[in-house]
Amino acid sequence: MTIAFTFPGQGSQSVGMGKALADSFPEAKAVFDEMDNALDQKLSDIMWNGPEGDLTLTANAQPALMAVSLAAMRVLEAKGLDLKSTVSFVAGHSLGEYSALAAAGSLDVATAARLLRVRGDAMQNAVPVGQGAMAALLGLDFDVASEVAAEAAQGEVCQAANDNAPGQVVVSGHLAAVERAVEIAKAKGARRAVMLPVSAPFHCSLMGPAADAMQQALAGADIKAPAVPLVANVLAAPITNPDDIRNRLVEQVTGTVRWRESVTWLTENGADTFVEIGTGKVLTGMVKRIAKEATGIAVNAPEDIDALLEKISG
Repeated sequence: MTIAFTFPGQGSQSVGMGKALADSFPEAKAVFDEMDNALDQKLSDIMWNGPEGDLTLTANAQPALMAVSLAAMRVLEAKGLDLKSTVSFVAGHSLGEYSALAAAGSLDVATAARLLRVRGDAMQNAVPVGQGAMAALLGLDFDVASEVAAEAAQGEVCQAANDNAPGQVVVSGHLAAVERAVEIAKAKGARRAVMLPVSAPFHCSLMGPAADAMQQALAGADIKAPAVPLVANVLAAPITNPDDIRNRLVEQVTGTVRWRESVTWLTENGADTFVEIGTGKVLTGMVKRIAKEATGIAVNAPEDIDALLEKISG
């Protein structure tokens, strides 16, 4: 069994996430306390009690999702999991890269929380509300979806932002351009093409101001070499050098999340078991579509912890 740990991105959040872990394990509770202290905000209260509108704000959702992933990791470690000897690679979807790096000891929880707060604020503020948009194009492969985005741009920005799985590509850019992409995709035979309920056009060149903000924030961050390689979103290949990690995290703000290629690289390099650590099962679903032979496991709740340890040790 060759294991990759994966960490979810924005969209997986839900009110109540992480509460059962915090109630069951002091190690998990400590992570949420670290996050709250780092941000000087009781974000855990919003996570567990809502309102949902506050949790879905980019600046809150990003550190919150990281904290749930790290809470689960700390419990696994307290119960005897040694990441380096058990797991071959880590990977995260967009903000999930910060969770993956924290899980692998490259960032501490407080640093990851503060970086994600800066990232969330900067991504939200990069484009005035209502000027940008994202849309999911379903049933088109990545090359065709990229052609759709290029055709739709017409002097504006429209780019392939997320290559999530075969036939599941998200485009991002100016509102009118993304709306054009939806219509062009339908004409080119997309099974579905739908606008997404997001607050900003992530992972496209309009996020340039956010990339600049992250370059500044990451320059002063203490980043260590991870215990196991990170398969980076923008490369779909592994990295371990701290300066390389810093640069790729900046590029990732405007770059395409190459998740399909990342999972393909992992399977081609031996990974046969993908464990999604944190909230929801979005990545587990994507893995099933990309690598049909692979095993996907989601670790969300206290009962998932022992089930995973049993499977690994068995």
